[in-house]
Amino acid sequence: MSDSQEPIDETRVRSVHESEESLEPVSLIEQSRATLRTGQLMLAAGTASYRVKQAMRAVAVSLGVDEHTNHVAMTDIAATSHRGRIFRTEVIENRSFAVNTDRLWHLDRLRRTLPERTTPAEVHRALDEIESRGALHPGWMNSGVAGLACAAFAVLNGALAWEVAIVFLAASMGQWVRRTLAHRHFNAFGTTVVAAAVSTLLYVGGINLIALSGPDLGTHAAGYISSVLFLLPGFALITGALDMAKLDLQSGIQRIAYGTMIVLAAGVSVWIVSLASPVDTIPRADAATGIAELALWAAPSFLGVLGFSLMFNSPWRMALTAAVIGGLANTGRLAAMDAGMETQLATAIACVGVGVLAAAAARGGRFPVITLSVPAVLVMIPGVAAHEALVALNGGDYTGAMAGILEVTLIVLSIMVGLVVAKLVTDKEWSFAR
Repeated sequence: MSDSQEPIDETRVRSVHESEESLEPVSLIEQSRATLRTGQLMLAAGTASYRVKQAMRAVAVSLGVDEHTNHVAMTDIAATSHRGRIFRTEVIENRSFAVNTDRLWHLDRLRRTLPERTTPAEVHRALDEIESRGALHPGWMNSGVAGLACAAFAVLNGALAWEVAIVFLAASMGQWVRRTLAHRHFNAFGTTVVAAAVSTLLYVGGINLIALSGPDLGTHAAGYISSVLFLLPGFALITGALDMAKLDLQSGIQRIAYGTMIVLAAGVSVWIVSLASPVDTIPRADAATGIAELALWAAPSFLGVLGFSLMFNSPWRMALTAAVIGGLANTGRLAAMDAGMETQLATAIACVGVGVLAAAAARGGRFPVITLSVPAVLVMIPGVAAHEALVALNGGDYTGAMAGILEVTLIVLSIMVGLVVAKLVTDKEWSFAR
């Protein structure tokens, strides 16, 4: 700079904060931020993209936005708010894939109870209150109900009493490890691998300890696989299927890909530990008959769904409602299969029943339907068959592996188809494109 030039006045080159705001549509910016934050919280709590879009549009209308469009995927949201001839487009990233059904419930209630006109400050105030809600259940209980759900799975798979007890302890500790790592923002894939390894190692160790002092139980798949079923990404898979049925293909593919990745991560640990302790996969015959057999199906189905629902941070009333629905549906499914009905058909019919009962129980906005239906169908996922397919694949039995993979795939598809059919007949807003 030459001596003749005057010093640069920074306040003239860079506008002060107030001057910059005077050139921007501040009101629209605040409306856009409140709308986007609503969507971000719903997405991070684990609901389907359709509900996220629905909530964002409801907030935008209540705030006075003329037109609102959005694109919701599992990992990000892009939204544009129009008011007159001006518009605001914002993009936000989502890195939280946990499930919080209590938060979903309150966010859904906010969507349903919005006044005709509100302000961004009022929306943020409501969202602050919802976001400040901590976990409904203490950490030890969260781990314990995960163990309860897996122990119920073990009973349904034909595990013995000692195996059920060990499954409870192993799964509880595995969930505690997963929860601890997740709260430290550890990689989701790595968290799943470590949690599955802890659960399976504890299960095998427990079986071997019992063998030292008494009967040699052996490591049976009924208990071994049940010890890691708390890792099932049920919400990701089910919401992914619903998104794809709604033609939200990007979101659906992302969710199903994420769910598949989590299943494979758990499968890696399950397979590696099974190399050290071979797993017996021969199905065990059910000794009970008649009323006793129905009770043996109904009680663990109820407790399994209850455990999963509480693990997802559901209030007790929501969890008990889901448990009743899941207990009835899974008992009916098992009875139909015992009478000779094909597994896939029985599963699809049972899931239609789950969807219809969940819609009836949620009527009037009492609960979001997804918070009842997903826990209710998790007890129908064939974990033992999936492990058999993995063992066959690693053993070079590609024919057996392919048969197992197809069996598991067909049952999972039956679950998804059943819930989609139920959605079509119970939710007009979901069924008809707008």
